[in-house]
Amino acid sequence: MGDLSKNLDSQKSISYCDDMIRVLKDKREIDVLVQSFDNVKTLRSSSLADFNEVQNMLQDYESKIAACKKKTEAAKSEVVSDAELDLLNKELEEECNEEFITEEINELECKRISIQEKTEKLRESKQDERRAERTLSMFASVTNIIPDLYDPSKVSGHIVDRDKKLVKQFEFDQEQMTSFDTFMALDCDLWTLLPYVKCENTQLTSH
Repeated sequence: MGDLSKNLDSQKSISYCDDMIRVLKDKREIDVLVQSFDNVKTLRSSSLADFNEVQNMLQDYESKIAACKKKTEAAKSEVVSDAELDLLNKELEEECNEEFITEEINELECKRISIQEKTEKLRESKQDERRAERTLSMFASVTNIIPDLYDPSKVSGHIVDRDKKLVKQFEFDQEQMTSFDTFMALDCDLWTLLPYVKCENTQLTSH
């Protein structure tokens, strides 16, 4: 029975080791989070640029309309003949009904739709970002390991020891370490693998 129990414990440890390595080395979850951050920045910048362009165009049209109204009021305030007043009104009507205004309005409508679509994509990206953050938070809560998401070229991060109020920073050389070595470093004590691991202890401050 003793040998069987040890074998089962060894199998569980090896299985846990394999699962841990897959999580740390599988970049899909990490790539999703990083891509979400990039999409949020890109969409936010693009939406802001479109919004500013639309605002400038609207201000330009408002200035043109105000100028037309000013011409009309000035013409009405002056003593002019009926023919001259009719001519001014006709010019104002033609200027306000020129084809380019319609085209610009249509373009503005297209931009408005585009902004709405980008806003929806931004909302979806934020939802993906929150889901990825919750996944990372759950992983860190269960394993006490916080992986480094900003350097996917290496396996690194921090191990939080709440009992000792310590944070251990780790970085593994994948060419020199086996999967079992990595598991032991994460599950046990990083200091036992100093030839392979760069680590740094940080004392947690109590609040």
